[in-house]
Amino acid sequence: MDVHNVALLGSNVLNEIGRAVVGKRAVMEKILAAALAGGHVLLEDFPGLGKTLIARSFARALGLDFRRIQFTPDLLPADITGGYVFNRASGQFTLRQGPVFTNLLLADEINRASPKTQSALLEAMQENQVSLEGESLALPQPFIVLATQNPIEYEGTFPLPEAQLDRFLVRLSLGYPEPAEEQLILQQRRERQQETVELEAVLPATGLLEMRATVETVYVHPDLEAYIVAIVAETRRDRHVAVGGSPRASLALMKLARAQAALSGREYVLPDDIKAYIHPVLAHRLLLLPEFWMRKNLITEVINTALRSVPVPVLDKPEKG
Repeated sequence: MDVHNVALLGSNVLNEIGRAVVGKRAVMEKILAAALAGGHVLLEDFPGLGKTLIARSFARALGLDFRRIQFTPDLLPADITGGYVFNRASGQFTLRQGPVFTNLLLADEINRASPKTQSALLEAMQENQVSLEGESLALPQPFIVLATQNPIEYEGTFPLPEAQLDRFLVRLSLGYPEPAEEQLILQQRRERQQETVELEAVLPATGLLEMRATVETVYVHPDLEAYIVAIVAETRRDRHVAVGGSPRASLALMKLARAQAALSGREYVLPDDIKAYIHPVLAHRLLLLPEFWMRKNLITEVINTALRSVPVPVLDKPEKG
């Protein structure tokens, strides 16, 4: 498989998802890029904007096994990972796998569960495995967590721990649909006379793994690597910031830029591939100093300042190897 196949398959996946999800093509492309980059996605927005529909649609179009966990204050870690239960018939303990043993896990309203329960996902997201009774159990591949959360201003929510926030490759927001899009949602619902849209699998689960392998071959010029590092470093020097972007943020930018290039049918990364993911990668990783916490748009300003302060590399021509 080459990048042209990745671009074609990616377009087909997005088109199939578009049969169920009206509009939001740019957000859908970023979710797909995150899946190709081997990362997890955090969708943050108000209820009723289609976050659950998007997760189901991606799982179906990518041919992935899908499980959903509704996070609530009384959810326990074992409700996520499973555990060993005693089998009276055999007289032995047998493994009861939790819903985390899947390809695409929808962690719905993750910020409504306690921090202890939220952290049960941490090892799975980082290591693609869970530990039960001292035994490490590998998760199916590919493994993707698509978590949703309502804005933290809502009552009854628990902000995600910083360590877990950093495990999400990107944080995205859907926003309300345009009036024309919302009217189209109503029209399509009226015409099909049922709630759900039956989507077709564009590729098997192994197809996503093959696409990921191709993304790994996309070339990144050393000047673009330096560009990524310089932007992330600028966030650490900002006077408003207590914790800036980490090396993991730099890696995330490179991975996503390669995925974006492949989805565009290119074997090399351009500066615009990096710019497209600056905010989704950095916004949830920066921590402001306490005296600036009330300035809601300040993180966006910090990222924009970092982006403006670093000159864009001028590459004579795409090089490879």
